[in-house]
Amino acid sequence: MPLNSAPSGSVPPRRSIPIVWFVVALLVVGGVGIAGTAAYYASTGNGPTHGNLTLTDDLGRKVTMPYDPARVVVLGPSIMDSVYRLGLRSHVVGVDCYAPSFGGLSSDYSPGQIAQWNLSSSMCVQTGPTFNFETLLNDTPQLVLAATIAPIAALEKIATTFHIPVFMLQPSTLGGIQVDVSLLGQIFGVESAANTLNAQIGTVLYNITSAVSAITHGANFTGFPTVLLTYYVDSNGYWTYGPGTFGQSLIEVAGGSSISANATLPYPELSGEQVLVANPHFLVYGTGFGLNESYYATAPFWSQLTSVQTGNTLGMKSNWMTEADPTMILAGLPALFAFFYPTVPP
Repeated sequence: MPLNSAPSGSVPPRRSIPIVWFVVALLVVGGVGIAGTAAYYASTGNGPTHGNLTLTDDLGRKVTMPYDPARVVVLGPSIMDSVYRLGLRSHVVGVDCYAPSFGGLSSDYSPGQIAQWNLSSSMCVQTGPTFNFETLLNDTPQLVLAATIAPIAALEKIATTFHIPVFMLQPSTLGGIQVDVSLLGQIFGVESAANTLNAQIGTVLYNITSAVSAITHGANFTGFPTVLLTYYVDSNGYWTYGPGTFGQSLIEVAGGSSISANATLPYPELSGEQVLVANPHFLVYGTGFGLNESYYATAPFWSQLTSVQTGNTLGMKSNWMTEADPTMILAGLPALFAFFYPTVPP
């Protein structure tokens, strides 16, 4: 099955600086509720201990691949987060990056991720500004695990021309993250580790959703606070998340009401005027990769926003809000909840 192409007008900027040079095609796949993750994209394989297995990825594609492949290229920090947490770092022979003159490994991975995951420039598979297939083929991968941070046309060529299986992991909601952990558990035969990680994720989700539920049933509840979650700004406005995206799911589960919930695009840019009219109670902005509060302060009408004037702003690591992975739930979600409801224990 061919890889899907990105919806028109739904391309948020890449995390590296200057972001305006690069565009990432993030796809919106079918939504998933937290309670329904067990049935989402079920395996079509029978759990082999060797040979091949066939699973359905996040784009609904049935992909046949080697069971427990020893040589894997990971194209996406969100996938690398799960792979590392499952104890599979030794299987990874290559990761996504840009050309050295465009930031290299640091264009996609934070210094903390590079250090923790023991990544090096020698592992770089160049995904941009143009995809360098030689850097991929030199790694002789048995499997490519990819998010749509990599160009769809390049992934299509890897699968059809070079006959290397490409398995897409691009969850659209927080619940989908657990599904992807389970899929990795099946691919590498580490179901126990996947179950343990999902139990940790599930505990955080349960605690947060229970706390939010208690808030909604409180006598003083008058509605969820409005929120702008932005991962990049420019002279035109604020890049954020629309309906059906993991960013929207992150805000909702944390007990917030996104001002972009009714946007017509999954990854819209709200103009300064739109944000000023919405005037959100809270403003959360992504930091790292050259972005800090001083940079966001250059956005239109920044100083006029009530949330800025009252100090209701939070700089949060960009990877906690842009990478749909276990860290988004284990670190990002509690941070958001504590910001929205500082007097309520999660």
